[in-house]
Amino acid sequence: MHSLFKKRRSVRKFTDQEVSEEQIKEILSAAMVAPSGNHKCPWEFVVVKDKNVLKKLSKVGMWTGFVSKSSVSIVITAKPSDSDMWVQDCSLVAGHIYLESTNQGLGCCWGNVKGKDSQEGRKEKSVRKILNIPGEYRVLCIMAIGYPKNEVIPHSEEAYKEEKIHREVW
Repeated sequence: MHSLFKKRRSVRKFTDQEVSEEQIKEILSAAMVAPSGNHKCPWEFVVVKDKNVLKKLSKVGMWTGFVSKSSVSIVITAKPSDSDMWVQDCSLVAGHIYLESTNQGLGCCWGNVKGKDSQEGRKEKSVRKILNIPGEYRVLCIMAIGYPKNEVIPHSEEAYKEEKIHREVW
């Protein structure tokens, strides 16, 4: 399992090879077993394969251009009234999507939608409008997935930094 974590990278360049429906189902299945506060599981997903829609989504933020090149993107949403821990829960879901994509030899990258920047409201409104997401739902991110265009180099052992670890107290 440790080798899978080390292989996980944010991949923003993809080939034209399509991700299959079976692969998408496996990724979503992995996402849906993510931990959830009080087991509320507030997440809902929009799976997008249409190239025109992916192109629109790629323009919602300054750093989401890679979405247009993905084979499929999964938009992670939740209704905050279902759980006050929706951000944490959906972030764990995104981690599962990253890891299952990596497990399948796919590349994946988080395209941020929710955030504290001045674009937050505009980005979420844009994604909601493009995908017809009801207003009571929040959008955390767009997970772009596809076959990596370039070789993915795993993290090295140097990623482990003992100086980042505090034991018992700071």
